[in-house]
Amino acid sequence: MKPGSRWKSAVCDGEMVVVRPPSVAGTLACGGHPVLAHGGEGGGQGIVEGHDGGLLMGKRYVDAESGIEVLGSKPGKGALSFDGRLLTIKDAKPLPASD
Repeated sequence: MKPGSRWKSAVCDGEMVVVRPPSVAGTLACGGHPVLAHGGEGGGQGIVEGHDGGLLMGKRYVDAESGIEVLGSKPGKGALSFDGRLLTIKDAKPLPASD
């Protein structure tokens, strides 16, 4: 996975862009199924229980263990995971105080 590469879910409408690739080999999944390269064929599968949290457009998702960072570019019903670990939404950096 390269930075800027585009991917889509095999089980919902979700699409994402890799911002930071993982530091270790693994599988990026959405809805419990591996993601497909943008433009690839797939589908017909259901979302795995526990992987239905949803993908939000414009939010960054991270996995602390692998270092992967993904940006949601189209919303979907499946949740992102890397090697079975659900990704979390990255918190915004606080702005400096203006005294």
